[in-house]
Amino acid sequence: MRYFLQRIAFYLFTAFAAITLNFFIPRLVPGDPVQSLIAKYQGQISTQAIQSLYVLFGLDKKQSLWSQYIDYWKQILHGDLGLSFTFFPAPVSQVIGQALPWTVLLVGITTIVSFFLGTGLGVLAGWRRGSWTDGLLPVTTFFSSVPYFWLGIIAIYLLTGPGSFFPSSGGFDSGLVPAFDQYFIPSAIRHSLLPALTILISSVSGWILSMRNMMVTVASEDYITVAHAKGLSERRVALSYAARNALLPSVSGFALALGFIVGGTLLVEIVFSYPGLGFTLVQALGAKDYPLMQGIFLVLTISVLVANLLADVAYLLLDPRTRKEG
Repeated sequence: MRYFLQRIAFYLFTAFAAITLNFFIPRLVPGDPVQSLIAKYQGQISTQAIQSLYVLFGLDKKQSLWSQYIDYWKQILHGDLGLSFTFFPAPVSQVIGQALPWTVLLVGITTIVSFFLGTGLGVLAGWRRGSWTDGLLPVTTFFSSVPYFWLGIIAIYLLTGPGSFFPSSGGFDSGLVPAFDQYFIPSAIRHSLLPALTILISSVSGWILSMRNMMVTVASEDYITVAHAKGLSERRVALSYAARNALLPSVSGFALALGFIVGGTLLVEIVFSYPGLGFTLVQALGAKDYPLMQGIFLVLTISVLVANLLADVAYLLLDPRTRKEG
């Protein structure tokens, strides 16, 4: 219990530090976002309205940086992430709420599928050394070392173009309105296939390698020899003894991977102009959109911290030695 409370205290402090950095770092970026907004509306804003915009976005030059920082914390504690410059006057929470489902569905599904597929193949490759599964190792080693976005660029070059089934960018066909109907859903699925494929190929390879290496290590343990000596079936020894113990690092790694669902593939979204958080973040950076940048970074930070906490819980549940140390 003490171990668990210590971890919670650590993550709370980390969240405090991350939110503090989240406030100061965008303000160190050169440029004036309000002036960018004025330019967007071609100067059709009065002087009084300009001052109101500075106050509205928490950038009032008459207010000290410390006062802005305190106000920022008050906003967060009330669930108010401010207004977006880029999508003005839409609230940041609304913009993130529209982009987040795209990222969660794309990366969430591929992460879960790649974990189960890669873990299963890794168990097979590690348990049956010297079989045909060893032929997977050079391929998986190559793909696990290639970044997602490079695979995305190659996929766009090879598989898209005039008459191709795969679109090169976007989340759905132009002219469609997001809705759960027979027109939008097939279009959204078709646009997500290439991004999902690039993520799946790279992440499956990593799971195969890690699980295969753990199975090789576990297979040489004494309790595996004892299980064989008892006359247990090959299948039972492989699954109930070897795979069960080899799975612990992968389970904690899977918990961390869930945390990176939100931000782990930002570059893939940028390459495919996919309307998720990554593409939205690029738009926010280009417009010096402080509130939107801060909102996205906050979501990323919380998701990673929660994932780390889940990984600690997984260790507590699966590894008795951790509970004894606590």
